[in-house]
Amino acid sequence: MTTQIERARRGEITPEMRIVAQDEGVTPEQVRSGVARGTIVIPKNIHHPFRAIGVGAGLSTKVNANIGASSLHQLVTEEIEKLHVAVRAGAHSVMDLSTGRDLDAIREKILSECSVILGTVPIYQVASEETIVKWTAKELFAAIEKQAKQGVDFMTLHCGVTRETVRMLRGHSRVEGIVSRGGSIHAAWIERTQQENPLYEHFDELCDILRAHDVTFSLGDGLRPGALADANDRGQIAEMLVLGELTRRAKERGCQVMIEGPGHVPIDEIASVVQLQKKVCDGAPFYVLGPLTTDVAPGYDHITGAIGGAIASAAGADFLCYVTPAEHLRLPDKQDVHDGVIATRIAAHSGDIGKKIPRARDWDDAMSRYRKALDWPGMYRLSMDPEKARRYKEGSEAAGKAVCTMCGSLCSINIDNHTHRPDSVAASQDVAGRRAKTDAEVESAA
Repeated sequence: MTTQIERARRGEITPEMRIVAQDEGVTPEQVRSGVARGTIVIPKNIHHPFRAIGVGAGLSTKVNANIGASSLHQLVTEEIEKLHVAVRAGAHSVMDLSTGRDLDAIREKILSECSVILGTVPIYQVASEETIVKWTAKELFAAIEKQAKQGVDFMTLHCGVTRETVRMLRGHSRVEGIVSRGGSIHAAWIERTQQENPLYEHFDELCDILRAHDVTFSLGDGLRPGALADANDRGQIAEMLVLGELTRRAKERGCQVMIEGPGHVPIDEIASVVQLQKKVCDGAPFYVLGPLTTDVAPGYDHITGAIGGAIASAAGADFLCYVTPAEHLRLPDKQDVHDGVIATRIAAHSGDIGKKIPRARDWDDAMSRYRKALDWPGMYRLSMDPEKARRYKEGSEAAGKAVCTMCGSLCSINIDNHTHRPDSVAASQDVAGRRAKTDAEVESAA
C-alpha cells in the first residue's frame, strides 16, 4: 500500500484529503500540499474506519483526550463511557493509555467504539511493575506491529530517548527528573542494560511497520519537563534535535510524523519553544500537553493547561492534549474528562482566532449576533457546552425571559435596542433569520 504522504507527493488528492478540506474550509490542494511537505498529517490507520481528521498548519487546532485503565483501577466499562463523553464534548482524538492486564482486549473494545483518531503508547504493552527493564526489543516491536494491525491511528514512540540524550539530561540537574512514563521506562532500560534504545537503533524497521498500515508517528517527548524549573533544559533540547533528525528520516520512508512537546513551561517561554520545535522539525505538526503555566494548581490544572494551550496554539501548535482537574492526583472520572475537553477546546479555538484559521472568527461573530438579538436558543446552540449554557439560564429566576439575572431590567443590550434604535427590537429579532445560512454553516462547523 501507499500512505497519505506518498500519495500526496505524487500529486494525488485522496478521499481523506477532500474530507479534511471540506471540514476545514480550505481547498483540497492546500491539504494535499501540506501532507506532501509533512506540515499536515491525517492520522488514519487503514484498518480503522472513521471520518478523516487533519492535524497541522492552516487547519484548526485539534484536541486529544487521554483515557485508559490502570493496574490499580481497571474497569473497561468506565473507559468506554469516558470515550463517549470525550467525543460528545468535542475531542478530535482519544489516547488509550491503559496499563495492567488484558490490554489487547481493552484496545479492541475502545477501537470498536471510537469514531475519532485513536492513539496509544506501545511501551505500556511490554512494561509493567515486574518488567520495567526486562522487556526486549523483539517484544516491543511485536507489540507495535500488533497495535498497528488492530487499527491504532498514531503511536507515541519515545525514539529520542537515547544513550546520549539521557546522558545530557543527567548532566544537567533537574528538579523533577524524568516525568514521562514512557520516557522513564526507556531511560531506565538504557541505563540498566547499557544498550541503545531499540526504537532509535532500528528506526528504519520501525518506519516500515508503521508505513505498512499508515500509522502516524507521534515522536514522544520522553524527556519533557515536568516542572517550570526544568523547562528548555539540555535534556529537552537534546531530545528535540534527535526528533528533528528522525522526522526527516521517517518522511523519507513514507511515514507521517507529529512531534510531541513539553508539559510545563513558563508562560513567557511558550511561544519560543513552539517556534523552535517547528524550525528544528521542518514544520511537522506539534502536539503539546497543556502546556501547564504553573505548578501550584492541583485540582485546577485544566485551567493552567488551557492558559498555556491557548498561547501555544496561537504560536503555531497544532494539537493540544487535554489536561483534566485530576491531573497529578488520580485517574480522571467522566466529569473530569468533560471539563478537560471543554477547557482545551476553548484554548484551541482561542489560538485559532489568533492564527486566523478559516471560519474560526465566524463562530464568535455569529454568537455576538445572537446576543444582540437576545436569541437564547441561538446562543445555546453555538455555545462550546450547550447543555451547561442552557442549564444555567433556564435554572435561574429569568428562565424564559429575554434578559438574565445578572442585569435584569437594566440589561444593556435591551436598553440599547429600545433607546438608541427604536426599530431595533424587530430588527434584532430578525438577525438570526437574515443570517440563517451563514449561522447554520457556523453551527455545523462548531
